[in-house]
Amino acid sequence: MSEMITAELVDLELDRSAGTKEAAARALAERMVSLGRVTDLEGFLADVAAREAQMPTGLDGGIGIPHCRSAHVTEPTLAFGRSADGIDFGAPDGPADLIFLIAAPAGADDAHLTILSSLARQLMDEQFTSALRGATDAATATALIRGNGRVAGENTQAPTDQQPENDPPPAEPFRIVAVTSCPTGIAHTYMAAESLENAAREAEVELTVETQGSAGFTRLDPAVLASADAVIFAHDVPVRDKDRFAGKPTVDVGVKAGISRPAELIAEAREKAARGEITTASAPTPVDNAGDSGDGYGTKLRKWLMSGVSYMVPFVAAGGLLIALGFAIGGWQIDKAPSVAKHFVWTDTTSWAALLFQIGGLAFAFLVPVLAGYIAYGMADRPGLVPGFVGGSVAVTINAGFLGGLAAGLIAGGVVMGIQRVRIPAVLRGIMPVVVIPLISSAVVGFLMFLVIGKPIASLQRALTDWLEGLSGANAIILGVILGLMMCFDLGGPLNKVAYAFAVGGLTNPTEGSLKVMAAVMAAGMVPPLAMALATTVRGRLFTKTERENGKAAWFLGASFITEGAIPFAAADPLRVIPASMAGGAVTGALSMAFGCTLRAPHGGIFVVPLIGRPLLYLVAIAAGIGVATVAVVLLKGARKPVPSESGESGESAAAAAEAAPKEQVTAAA
Repeated sequence: MSEMITAELVDLELDRSAGTKEAAARALAERMVSLGRVTDLEGFLADVAAREAQMPTGLDGGIGIPHCRSAHVTEPTLAFGRSADGIDFGAPDGPADLIFLIAAPAGADDAHLTILSSLARQLMDEQFTSALRGATDAATATALIRGNGRVAGENTQAPTDQQPENDPPPAEPFRIVAVTSCPTGIAHTYMAAESLENAAREAEVELTVETQGSAGFTRLDPAVLASADAVIFAHDVPVRDKDRFAGKPTVDVGVKAGISRPAELIAEAREKAARGEITTASAPTPVDNAGDSGDGYGTKLRKWLMSGVSYMVPFVAAGGLLIALGFAIGGWQIDKAPSVAKHFVWTDTTSWAALLFQIGGLAFAFLVPVLAGYIAYGMADRPGLVPGFVGGSVAVTINAGFLGGLAAGLIAGGVVMGIQRVRIPAVLRGIMPVVVIPLISSAVVGFLMFLVIGKPIASLQRALTDWLEGLSGANAIILGVILGLMMCFDLGGPLNKVAYAFAVGGLTNPTEGSLKVMAAVMAAGMVPPLAMALATTVRGRLFTKTERENGKAAWFLGASFITEGAIPFAAADPLRVIPASMAGGAVTGALSMAFGCTLRAPHGGIFVVPLIGRPLLYLVAIAAGIGVATVAVVLLKGARKPVPSESGESGESAAAAAEAAPKEQVTAAA
C-alpha cells in the first residue's frame, strides 16, 4: 500500500475545491496527474464517470469509492479526500464524507489489486473509518490507510484457554457459502465479502466467501461447498462456474445488497433452507470451467478446445448461412461477383446475393482466428487473446486452416502462461498486461507459426483436404458411419463438437469432399431428436407424460439441427436412447456419404435443404436414420422387464396411474 498512496494524494479539506462527485473526482485525479500516476486527466475522468454510470459508488456509513480501470493510469493509485459537508455519491443514507478514488491500470497485476481489495474490506470496519475522520493531517491519514496507524478489526479481548466444565457439545453450525463480484472487481466485491463475514459472525453462522474479483479467485473447496446449507450470490456480473451450487437454497442479489443488508440475506438464506427451496443453476460456459486446478491434463485440454469452439460457432452459423443464402439467391457463380463496395445495383437480385455472400465471407474469415484466440483465452484469460488471434491469422495466411488454428491457440496460451510465471520488477508490472505480454507473446507465436510449425501443419492440412477430396466408395461410407456415431454419442457434448468442428473446418477451403462431410454431420445430428419425437408419437405409452411433451418440442429442435433436443430422453434412459440414436446416426451418415450429398451451410437443418446437393437423397438418408433409431428405441424400451409397483401393477400401468395421481403422490413414489 505504501507505493499506492502518499501524503500528496490526500486532501482533508475537499470542500474547498469540490461540492459534487464529479468535482471531487477531478480534484483527487489532479493530484494523481501531478505525480505522474495518470497521463490523461480528461480521459481518466471519462472512465470514472462511465463506471459511476453503471452503479453509484456511494456506500452506507458516509463512504464514496469512485473507481475504475483505465488505460490512462500508469500504476495502481489511491487518493483520499475528506469533506466536512459531505458529497452525494448515491448512497441510501446520504452524502459521503470519506472519498477514496481508486485508479487501476487496464491490466493491473494481482498483487496490487489484492492490496486494493484489502482496503475495501477495511472500509467496513467502523474503527478504521472513525480514525480517518479524526485524522488531523495528511501524513496521519496516509499512515492509517497504509496500515501503519492501526490494525483493522484487531481483537483487543484477552485470549483465554479456560473452558467451562460440563458444557454440552456445541450445536452443528448453519453453513453458508457466498460469491461476491462486481463489474470492476476492485472494491464492491471485497466489501460485500467483508460485510457478509461480519454479519455471519454476529449471527453465529459459518460462512465462506469466494470473491470473484480482479485479483483472480480461488474456487471454494468442494468439501466446504458440499457441506453448505445455503448459498448467497451478491453479484453484478455472472457467477463463474455457477453449476457447482445447483440443488442448494440460494439467495441471489446485487453486490450492493451484500454490503448494505448482509444480515437480511443471511436470514433469508436460513428461511429458504428451512423451507427446503432449491435452485437449479444455469450451465456454465466453457471459459468458466477452463482448467480447474484439480483436472488432469486431458480434461484441461478438452475444456480449452471447447472454449475456442464455443466462441467460433456463432461466426460459423452467421457467416455460413449468409454465404449459403448468397448462393441460393445468386447461383453458384456468385463468388465471382465484384465487390459490392464498388458495384451495387439496388434493383438487381444478384447484387443483393453478392452482398450477403461477401458479408458472410468476412464473418467466416474470423473462424480460425476466433478459434485460436479463445483457446488461448481459455488457457490464460484475456492476455491470451492477442497472441491467439495473431496466431490464428497466421494460420489463415499460410493456409494451415483449422489444424493451424488449434495449434496456434494452444501455443499462444502456453506462451502467455509461461511469461506470467516470470518474476517481473515492480516498475514493469503496470504495463505487463497491455504492452509486454502482448508484444512478446505475439512475436513468439508469429515466429513459431510462420517459420517453425506452421508449414508442416499446412502440409498436413493439404493432405487431409486431398484425402477428403479422394474419398469414394467404402472409405466414404466408413467415414460417414464414424461421424454419425460421434454426432449421436453425447448429443451436443465434446465428441459431438469435435465432429462438427472437423466438418466446419473443411468449409474454410471448401472442396467436394469437405462439403460431403458437412452434409453427413448435419444429417446425423438431426436424427436423435427427430427419432425421439417420432417414438413418443407412435408408442407414447413407453414414455412418461413429460417425455411426450418434450417430444413435441423435439420435432422443431431436430429439424433445426439442434441435437441437444434429445438430451432429456437420454438423461432419463441413457442405456436405450443413446445406442438407438447412434445406430440411426451411423445409418444416416453412411447413406449421406454414399449418395454424395453436399452442403455449403454449416447450420440450418431442414431449412437449408434447397442449398444441399442431391436434396431428395439427403432427405432419404435422414428419414432412414430416424426410422432405424425409432425402431431401436421402441424395441429396447418395450423389451425391458416391467417393474412391478406396490399394488402389483406392471411398470406401464403404474406409470399411467402415476400420471393420473396428484403431484404429491408422484413425488412420493419417485
